[in-house]
Amino acid sequence: MENSLQPQVTIVVVPRERFSYTKESLESVYNYTTIPFKLIYIDGNSPKEVCQYLQKKAEEKQFQLIRTDYYLSPNHARNLGLAQVDTEYVVFLDNDVVVSSGWLNHLVKCAEETAAAVVGPLMCQNEPLHEIVHFAGGESHVWTDQTGRRRLREKMYRQGQRVVDVRPQLQRQQTELAEFHCVLVRTKIFERIGYLDEAFFNTKEHLDFCMIVREVGETVYFEPDSLVTYVPGPPLKLSDLHYYMLRWSNGWTVASLQRMQEKWNVVEDGYFQNKYKKLGWRRHMTIIEPVVRRLTLGLNSKLLCRILAWIEHPVNNYLTTRYAQKQQQRQHLHSSKLTASLNSNSISL
Repeated sequence: MENSLQPQVTIVVVPRERFSYTKESLESVYNYTTIPFKLIYIDGNSPKEVCQYLQKKAEEKQFQLIRTDYYLSPNHARNLGLAQVDTEYVVFLDNDVVVSSGWLNHLVKCAEETAAAVVGPLMCQNEPLHEIVHFAGGESHVWTDQTGRRRLREKMYRQGQRVVDVRPQLQRQQTELAEFHCVLVRTKIFERIGYLDEAFFNTKEHLDFCMIVREVGETVYFEPDSLVTYVPGPPLKLSDLHYYMLRWSNGWTVASLQRMQEKWNVVEDGYFQNKYKKLGWRRHMTIIEPVVRRLTLGLNSKLLCRILAWIEHPVNNYLTTRYAQKQQQRQHLHSSKLTASLNSNSISL
C-alpha cells in the first residue's frame, strides 16, 4: 500500500483510565504505522502538561484534537470521534496502548480478505511490551439453560500465556469478541446499528457491541499478525487519580452491568453476582493497597485496607453523583442554547 494513497483508516484515540501514558502510546502510533491514516484524538479533560503536549503534537502531525473540559466515559469519547470519521475503517484505540510494526496493515488486510466488520489484534498486557497475552479472541453470547433462563457467556482466550509460546499456534479466525483496547471497525456498520451505547459507562461495552454486530449478520475476526499491548494503571500521577476513581467507580460499574442485563434480557446469575461482589477491586488494588504498604513500611494490613476502603467508597459515590449532576447541567445548558438559537433563526426569517 503506497503512502500516496488516501487514508482508508481513521484512528480514534480515547482516554482509558489515566493520562500519564499518553506520550508513549501516541508516539508508538507514529513510529510503527506505515500506511496512511487519519487520527482524531479525544482529550477528555487531561491535566495541563498532557493537554499542552497534545496541542503541540496535533499542530506538528496535523491530527484533529477534540478536547472537553470534563471527563468522558469511553463510549461517549468514541462517539465524539466517530462523528468525525469519513474513512472506510475506524480504529478505536485506548490512550494506554502501544502498537508494534505493521499492526494496522494486518488489521486492514484481514478486513479486506474476510469482509469482516470488526477485527481485533493479538492483545498483550503490561510491560515488558508484547510478551504476555491479554486477549486472543473469545466468546460473547447469550445462551439458555435447562430451566429456560437466558444467561450471558463471556470468555477470553489465552490470557496470561506467553506470546513466544502461543503465537506459532495462533491463526486468523472468526471469533465472537474483540476488545476496545484496540479494534478496527468497518465504518458503514454504524449506519445499521447506530452509535455505541453510552449507557455502558465502563464495562461490557465490547460485549454489547460485538453481539449487536453479529446479530445483524456481520462477522468479527481475530488477527494474530497484528500485535499491540495495553499498559494498565496504577494511576502514576496525582492528576490521574480523579479520573481513575470515576472511571472505575461503583456507580458506573453497577449501571453498566444493569444495562447489560436489561438490554439482553439475561438473569442475574453467578456471573453478575460475582461482578457486584467485587465492586471497587481495581481501586483497592491500585490505590488502597499501595497506600497501606507505604503506611506499614511494606508489611501491608488487611484491617487498614478495610478501614481505608470504608472511607473511600463514600468518596467514590460522591464523585460519581457529582459528575452526573454536572453532566445534567451541561445537557440542560446545551439544550437551552440550542432552543435560543432556533428561536433566533425563526425570528430572523
